[in-house]
Amino acid sequence: MNAAHPARVLARAATSRRPASATPSATPSARKRITLLALCLAAFIISLDVTIVNVALPSLVRQTGATTTDLQWVVDAYNLVFAALVLVAGSLSDRLGRKGMLLAGLGVFGAASLAGSLAGSTGQLTGARAVMGLGAAMMFPATLSLLTNVFTARRERAAAIGLWGATTGVGIATGPIIGGWLLERYWWGSVFLFMVPVAAGVAALAAWAVPTSRDPSIPKTDWRGLILSAAGMGVLVLGIIQAPGWGWGSARTLGTLAAGAVLLAAFAAAEARTAHPMLDIALFRNPRFTAASGSVAIAFFALNGFIFLTTQYFQVVKGYGPLGTGVRLLPVAGSVAVASVTGTRLAVRIGNKIIVGGGMTLFCAALLWISTVSQATSYGVIAAQMIVFGTGMGLTQAPATEAIMGAVPKHKAGVGSAVNDATRLFGGTLGVAVIGSVAASLYTSRLAATLPAGLPARAITAARGSVGGAVIAAQQVSQTGYAQLGSRLKDAATLAFLHSFAGGCLVAGAVAAVGALVAIFLLPARPADPGPAARPPAATDPQHASTPGRQNVEAR
Repeated sequence: MNAAHPARVLARAATSRRPASATPSATPSARKRITLLALCLAAFIISLDVTIVNVALPSLVRQTGATTTDLQWVVDAYNLVFAALVLVAGSLSDRLGRKGMLLAGLGVFGAASLAGSLAGSTGQLTGARAVMGLGAAMMFPATLSLLTNVFTARRERAAAIGLWGATTGVGIATGPIIGGWLLERYWWGSVFLFMVPVAAGVAALAAWAVPTSRDPSIPKTDWRGLILSAAGMGVLVLGIIQAPGWGWGSARTLGTLAAGAVLLAAFAAAEARTAHPMLDIALFRNPRFTAASGSVAIAFFALNGFIFLTTQYFQVVKGYGPLGTGVRLLPVAGSVAVASVTGTRLAVRIGNKIIVGGGMTLFCAALLWISTVSQATSYGVIAAQMIVFGTGMGLTQAPATEAIMGAVPKHKAGVGSAVNDATRLFGGTLGVAVIGSVAASLYTSRLAATLPAGLPARAITAARGSVGGAVIAAQQVSQTGYAQLGSRLKDAATLAFLHSFAGGCLVAGAVAAVGALVAIFLLPARPADPGPAARPPAATDPQHASTPGRQNVEAR
């Protein structure tokens, strides 16, 4: 046998996974590792952006006078656009090319980050964050669908998804630390300017290392579904975020929430009747897919709401600086990363039901424990709480993601990835909106009952806007010669915030308990054969070809 023959065999086996620019000396396993690195880095900067923003929230209050509602919109504008467009972006990436969509998304993300760094108000920043969400929507489904097309065997795919999921933990860890370091040296816009060269670097690596992949059989875009889903999510989140100011029982709030629910119901009905829907409702007939999607949504509901409140707790109540806050979030970040990798390996061995259900149970217990913190709680106790919290998160989100991707056929990886992303974003967006709004309502009501008499009207308005505004107002009152009055205002605001923090954690814990029940009762112990209907049609793209027999094995 001559030396050329094995080389030809190897080239044919790796056709769908290697870019044309691949170097001849790179082995398939080495190329896969580089590809995985590029895809994980692309996913990493998305989670990095979330935590960098959260650690900057108190700085926004001090430097722009932002209220709690303003802060919620800064966070949720990104999540809202991300969630609204991720399904159609996943479909377009399947049809037009996943690598091209990934690179375009990185370009949009970097440009919007530059615009955010130059924003002069929270309104301008909110607009820039919305465009960042567009870039993230283009990037995220492409990362997971490319990953599942490169890593095809279940054990291999589970390990890759575990590392992909661990980037969430690494992003949670790195974002606050980098953001804190920047905020202690520069203005709040520096956390967005930092993302520009990072996005450019990731784009360069992805352009070189990531293979092209697409499914040209994907039908035309479902614009009706896109409009209804975006409108429904937008109206629903608007009602939740504005509810503390409008009044939870007001006609304005109830009407807005009802309109959002009607629009989402219309979206579901339209998708069920559409020949080529943006969201295939039939996927949710698979209990593995449905339970796993629900677990992901609930996990990110609790996580995003927790981070929104915790960064303010550390900086306003405990008095830590931005960098100190970032360092003190390391336990939750590290435990998410470790548990994500371990969880997917265990799920392959003993099944998703036990791992995801156990993770959600641990998640719930941690939130109930965290709800007991006070101003005097030591950091050692808080660190232990965050380790339990992060472990539960890691055991939930990465194995549930693996269950989702294993429940859809390989040729629909982009759609499956987009649904996974949409569920986590839907949960995360509602987490900030619901938990933030519940906490804001509890804070305002408790503060109104405990505010000291004799405060200037301007100080009262600032204190009601946010706990950060209350601390700044207390300092200003003290500087005018009323030190005791300023101290009483700060104490009242701190106690009101702790009351709201506990209430927010209890809400998140209750939702996590529901998630545990969903996973335990609905998630199958082992994935079932997807059946002939789930297998792909004859491949029309040589980069996406696979045999039915192999598809059946991989879906297991």
